[in-house]
Amino acid sequence: MFYLYCLSSIYSVCVLFILHKFCLLKDDDSGDHDQDQGSQKDCEKEKNDNDEDNDQNTAKKKVCVSPKYNATIAVPGVGEHPLQYNYSFWYSRRTPGRPASTQSYESNIKQIGSFASVEQFWRFYSHMIRPGDLTGHSDFHLFKEGIKPMWEDDANKLGGKWIIRLRKGLASRCWENLILAMLGEQFMVGGEICGAVVSVRFQEDIISIWNKTASDQATITRIRDTLRRVLNLPPNTIMEYKTHTDSIK
Repeated sequence: MFYLYCLSSIYSVCVLFILHKFCLLKDDDSGDHDQDQGSQKDCEKEKNDNDEDNDQNTAKKKVCVSPKYNATIAVPGVGEHPLQYNYSFWYSRRTPGRPASTQSYESNIKQIGSFASVEQFWRFYSHMIRPGDLTGHSDFHLFKEGIKPMWEDDANKLGGKWIIRLRKGLASRCWENLILAMLGEQFMVGGEICGAVVSVRFQEDIISIWNKTASDQATITRIRDTLRRVLNLPPNTIMEYKTHTDSIK
């Protein structure tokens, strides 16, 4: 049982709504990550799983093929609550101290899956380990579908990112607040947001949010102010903006 508060902001309502859906999905036990491949021209409805353990209310999902990456595109199922944009979860891990070329970095990034609705998001997120429980040199990435979490991607190459370094123990809470704000369109900068990353390191953890246009000072400032608000950061928190052009050098 969770408690309903009188919340005026869209973000607060979004958080409560998603948490409520999470409870329903756990009770339903119908979170299946697998998606059938569709044809390149037409989207096809997935068949319901024949497993007797699945509830009859399991929502059918639709998928079609992205010509860019030859990958399935998530589509909200019947009765689901669509997000404004589709997103994909990614995971990467590398050995510390070993120089990473662009080619080795790209091959090390593994896509977990894509989603288009609140319900589909929770089917992934509720089964994922929290950043604070990761070990070693690990990263979770959440990017709009069709954008790879790489500086060289067409959507990222002229952009940059806000970076916040966290002491150990804060990554899980900050990551959850950040991605819920992103999915709930709290940054109010149109299509400028590309994605977010949480990086687990030995001495500290790092979160960042990426945008498309590093030269747009008004957008960068709005993202910074929103980020400070949704993460409830102290006024003296150090926030660094770095362009991807500088990162590539």
